Amino acid sequence: MQIFEISSRIIVTCSNRLSPYLEKEIAELGFKPVRVFKTGVELKGNMKDCIQLNLNLRCASQVLFSIKEFKAFDADALYKTLLNVEWENIIAPDGYFSITSNVSNDTINNSLFANVKVKDAIVDRFREKTGERPNSGPQLDRTVIHLYWKDVFAELFIDTSGETLSKHGYRKIPGKAPMLESLAAATLLATNWNRRTAVINPMCGSGTIAIEAALLATNRKPGLLRNNYAFMHLVNYDESIYLEAYKKLEQQVVEVPGLRIIATDISDDAVHVSKVNAGIAGVEDMIEFAVCDFEDTNVMEGQSGIVYLNPEYGDRLGVEAELEITYKRIGDFLKKKCKGYTGYIFTGNLELAKKIGLKPKRRIEFYTSKIDCRLFEYELYDGSREKKGE
Repeated sequence: MQIFEISSRIIVTCSNRLSPYLEKEIAELGFKPVRVFKTGVELKGNMKDCIQLNLNLRCASQVLFSIKEFKAFDADALYKTLLNVEWENIIAPDGYFSITSNVSNDTINNSLFANVKVKDAIVDRFREKTGERPNSGPQLDRTVIHLYWKDVFAELFIDTSGETLSKHGYRKIPGKAPMLESLAAATLLATNWNRRTAVINPMCGSGTIAIEAALLATNRKPGLLRNNYAFMHLVNYDESIYLEAYKKLEQQVVEVPGLRIIATDISDDAVHVSKVNAGIAGVEDMIEFAVCDFEDTNVMEGQSGIVYLNPEYGDRLGVEAELEITYKRIGDFLKKKCKGYTGYIFTGNLELAKKIGLKPKRRIEFYTSKIDCRLFEYELYDGSREKKGE
């Protein structure tokens, strides 16, 4: 089996509720998804396609390339089947590999045991065929093998991504309770922003929303900020395919004259962190940073765009009581200072959201970690509703 010469099933995974935005991204790249589920998208393709997907997708987590489907009733059956896989055509003898898995089988109570069985099969195959073996461990920066095993059905994948794609590579200083980059990108894709009008981001935290907005507007793809993927460590990897795809990413970058992205926070440290992260992303010059209370953010009159806030959710009674005042102030800020814009509030506290005092036009469902969240959309009319309609 020469993995760079075959087509197979590709599963692109993502965080829960991001798949509609991931599907759209994949379709825009020219692929035809064959199945969409809540944590991923399935399509058909080859390793060259996997390289394209890894470099281009903002909302994805992993790009998995299927190499074998089989039945395994227990761990011994799993081992025996995997012993016959041509691992020497996938992993270099002097290389390094790691195992990840999603396992639900009644015969074992620890998925790590399944991982060990996969590792043992790979090592024993190498010793039998070559007399040597590659190293293995937990790091995901080289070859990664993924096992999906539910009941008796098992499927083996090459994880072509390695380290998750949901981190876009620029956030070296995360800040307090940061939003995952893939989630930030998906929430922006869910808005009505046209990537040309203004983005106002009070309470910017570590700057993820403002930075993702700048990356979206200029069509800078995540692959420009990363130089290592698991596919690079596979046997018969052709670097020219990657270099060609990377060059295409560089050529697709556009300039947006007149675009204004404003990011503010009351914390000096937060703004400093945002500037550092924006610099790593290559978009610091596109974002106007300021230290101030959110109500003092410069919202340009007579313009249009989006105002996006991601306030704290509150996890203690005393804190939540204080946040009620903050959420009410946010509603007043949107009503008084943001006329003509579309307002967006991302929060995991649906009770606090009621304190905003505005009726949302849309409530878009997301998750952050395991918290049920909403992106609330508010039309902030400049004058009468009739004038806005005209």
